[in-house]
Amino acid sequence: MLVIVAIVAVYFLSGFFLVGPDQVGLIKRFGKFTNSVGPGLGYHLPFPIESVVVIDTSNLRKQEIGFRTIRTGTYQTYANESLMLTGDGNIVSVELVVQYYVGDPAKLAFTIVDDGDIVRFTTESVLREEVASSTIDSILTTERDTISIRTAERVQEELDRLDTGIIVKNVFLQEVAPPQQVITAFDDVNSAKQDKEKLIYEAEKYTNDIIPKAEGEAAQIIKDAEGYAQERILNAEGEAERFLEILEEYEKAPDVTRTRMYLETLNKILSEASKTVVLDQSSVLKLLDLEGSVR
Repeated sequence: MLVIVAIVAVYFLSGFFLVGPDQVGLIKRFGKFTNSVGPGLGYHLPFPIESVVVIDTSNLRKQEIGFRTIRTGTYQTYANESLMLTGDGNIVSVELVVQYYVGDPAKLAFTIVDDGDIVRFTTESVLREEVASSTIDSILTTERDTISIRTAERVQEELDRLDTGIIVKNVFLQEVAPPQQVITAFDDVNSAKQDKEKLIYEAEKYTNDIIPKAEGEAAQIIKDAEGYAQERILNAEGEAERFLEILEEYEKAPDVTRTRMYLETLNKILSEASKTVVLDQSSVLKLLDLEGSVR
């Protein structure tokens, strides 16, 4: 009788369980979830009537895509996960870490079998789509953070659609690089692109230097031409006024004006000549050395 009592006592005492400070206990009755209990000592009816599933809810979990951590500072690459095809037909090696925690313990415990597998497979699938929609240059440089953010958002949407109760905390691109087999060729291409950019920069610098000079010279030429044109116009206007004045004098006294103009012209010509030939009535050429007379 005592043995039976002891067995019964042990049977009912087997219903006690302990829930840690970062955990939650999910009680099932005949396999169906009934309620949850918080940290501390709890009790449920003995198996097979009731059972408990204890879930860690506060600790941050992680999954690694493309590599695995062997120990601190030591990693192993998984090429079947890391090698991905870009939108411009290149192959790139991408290693990623996704961090997540449990948002709804009941969904996690009773909806999915392994939270790690579903997070890893979903993240890898989304990441491959994101890489396939970008070029290798943008993945290696400007779009790393953008790809991380978009991947996190899309993974969360997919996990919500599957009703997993998982919340994605962070997605980090650990390493993005060309495959080891082609890294030398890729570096050569990179160097060629840098040389091209350098030449383009130097050409633009020369252009920015020569164009202002050419524009300045053109402006100076235009300015000189405008000045010359203005000078010619003023001279022409002056000559026209002078001609009108002479015409007015000529109309008043034609003979006097004609003689004065003749003498002025003769004086101008003779002042510029070094030798002068004078003819008189005898028709004998006489040479007048004005230059010698000046001395």
